[in-house]
Amino acid sequence: METLPEVVQGGGLIFLGFFTGAYGALVGLGGGFVLVPVLLMIYADTFKDPAIVTAISLTVIFLNSVSASWAYARMNRINYQVGIPFAIATVPGAILGAGATTLVDRHTFILVFGLFMIGMAAFLFIKPARGQGGNDETEQKTADPDGWAGWKPRVSTGQFATGLVGSLLVGFLSSFLGIGGGVLHVPMMIYVLHFPVHVATATSQFILAITSMSGAGTHLMTGTLAQGAAQAVFLSIGVIFGAQAGAHLSNRLHGVWIVRSLALAIGVVGVRFVYSAIIT
Repeated sequence: METLPEVVQGGGLIFLGFFTGAYGALVGLGGGFVLVPVLLMIYADTFKDPAIVTAISLTVIFLNSVSASWAYARMNRINYQVGIPFAIATVPGAILGAGATTLVDRHTFILVFGLFMIGMAAFLFIKPARGQGGNDETEQKTADPDGWAGWKPRVSTGQFATGLVGSLLVGFLSSFLGIGGGVLHVPMMIYVLHFPVHVATATSQFILAITSMSGAGTHLMTGTLAQGAAQAVFLSIGVIFGAQAGAHLSNRLHGVWIVRSLALAIGVVGVRFVYSAIIT
């Protein structure tokens, strides 16, 4: 029978997973920026190998994105015409990123990228996009779950090519820095492709479900996840339900506030990178 501390710990992980899933689904991110620092702090003495925390985080991110994608698919908010090719484009970038870890000065890169993300967060917070081309009409569709069924992207060849190159970069940075791609994919779809905010966040979750599958599967096959299986189970319970809640909550929020919530997440990641670069 479980002791009280174990029960409390399990309940805390379920709550953490629920918050991660809800917030991640709302802004189009996997939630690793929340999970990793918290897990490293809580289990500093339990998991000596950081790879275990990474394995737990990737598994939970995968389940979060799958749960959110399922909810958004039922709302007709995922754009598969862009989501599938963008997800495929991240693969070669991830391969290049893995190889670059031994060729690029990681310390300087993390510092510069962290400052860039802080600047991006400030821009998103001050000038959040309202929807496609700034048209409030797209935001009004959120009241109707089927409101996006008739929406079609007007993406030029140049914009699509830019998106593919951007996805290649996302794959590189995800592999090199260990971050999810949503922090770049969502702003790119909103500001470059002029997607409505609600469609951009949903499509980002779909892309993340595909791209995070390989990382989670690798840790599962190598046995790294086995050492943190109990924690992963509790977090997964919370994140699956949290993602559903976050997806439905997004229907009640204007795109401006979703972008500002995304800006907060990007700012937190940027500050973490800058802090990490300064103290090491």
